Amino acid sequence: MATPPQSTKDSLLYRLTDHAHKHWPALTSVQVRHRGALAYISGQLPDGTLLPLCRLRYHGYANQWGFAIYLASKDGYHDSVLPNGQPVGTAEEALDCACTLYLTGQSE
Repeated sequence: MATPPQSTKDSLLYRLTDHAHKHWPALTSVQVRHRGALAYISGQLPDGTLLPLCRLRYHGYANQWGFAIYLASKDGYHDSVLPNGQPVGTAEEALDCACTLYLTGQSE
C-alpha cells in the first residue's frame, strides 16, 4: 500500500481543519497522525479531551480514502462504509460520518 506524499498529508490536515471549523464547532481542532498508508483522525473538544474519530487509508488519490470508524467499545477501528454506501470517499465525508456519530449521537 502506498504511503501518501508529504504534500497530501499537509493537504489532508488543512482540509479537515477547515471543514471541521465550518461544520463541527464542537471541535476546537483536528489532529491527524500518519502511519504508512493510514491516517488516524481525532478531534479535540473544548475541555481538551482528544476524541478518536476515524482512520483513513490512502489509495493513491488525495480525494479518495478508505474509511474505518473508531469503535470506543472495542478501542479500535472497524472498516466501514460511508453514508452513501461506499467504502471510500473524501476525507470530509469520513469526518462528517464520524462526527455525526460521536458529536450528535445519531447515525446517518
